[in-house]
Amino acid sequence: MDALTLFIIRHAEKPGDGWPGSGFTADGVSDTESLVLRGWQRAGAWTALFGTDLTGGDYAKPDAIYAATPGTTPNQPPSSRPAETISALAARRSLAPNIGFGKGDEPALMQAVLAMKGVVLLCWEHKAIISDILPLIPVSKGTPPTKWEGSRFDVVLRFDRAKGDDKFAFKELFPKLLSGDSDKPLGG
Repeated sequence: MDALTLFIIRHAEKPGDGWPGSGFTADGVSDTESLVLRGWQRAGAWTALFGTDLTGGDYAKPDAIYAATPGTTPNQPPSSRPAETISALAARRSLAPNIGFGKGDEPALMQAVLAMKGVVLLCWEHKAIISDILPLIPVSKGTPPTKWEGSRFDVVLRFDRAKGDDKFAFKELFPKLLSGDSDKPLGG
């Protein structure tokens, strides 16, 4: 297997999770399935963290970016939040984000991602990260969370696979990019 660093983040803040205001698109059009102002701020913070040379060490520039296809959550309104969260980062890195997998396509998504090499960033919905993505990642070191609180948007899950290995080392990161961000683990 090739070396792979996989970062997993949750989409940024949305309406109804304790943040004031309604959601709106990048063009400023009111939309309940888009990010709120705090979410757009976090999307910008992720862009600075993963898209510039401002930080190093735990945070590398992605070679590929994945987000859930907008509007594919079964029995739910069409959320654009994962794609919105990574849109500025993808533009900064001059990458076309892969939004070809929707919620429910996690097995095919992870088959594609785990076959890659380099650095990959994945942005998804938190419940599906826990139930449908993390169980598909073989881990030999560290313990990924089994719960993700609905109020947490500030965590980075990092998985590292060395060249020749078939399993990953895991660590949870807390960049504390915005006021009120926590350094408390998600839990399990």
